[in-house]
Amino acid sequence: MGWESIQNGELLRRASSDFDVLLTCDRRMQFQQDLQSFDIALVVLVVRKNDMINIRPLITSILSAIDSSPTSGAVTTVGGFEEM
Repeated sequence: MGWESIQNGELLRRASSDFDVLLTCDRRMQFQQDLQSFDIALVVLVVRKNDMINIRPLITSILSAIDSSPTSGAVTTVGGFEEM
């Protein structure tokens, strides 16, 4: 969509006009933005690295989080990893 350089509030604003859910690996976004002011839910992926090797095992959990019909402003966390 050409949104590579768009960040946080502007990203949420743009995404909320076209989507119900935003998937992100940015675990800070939920604390930096007032999510209640956007008409979109957030699914936060907790992965060691933002790549398909780490995200692929979470696909079932991601789909479940999306299917659970999160409400606007809601945050669902998927994944996690143990520190080395």
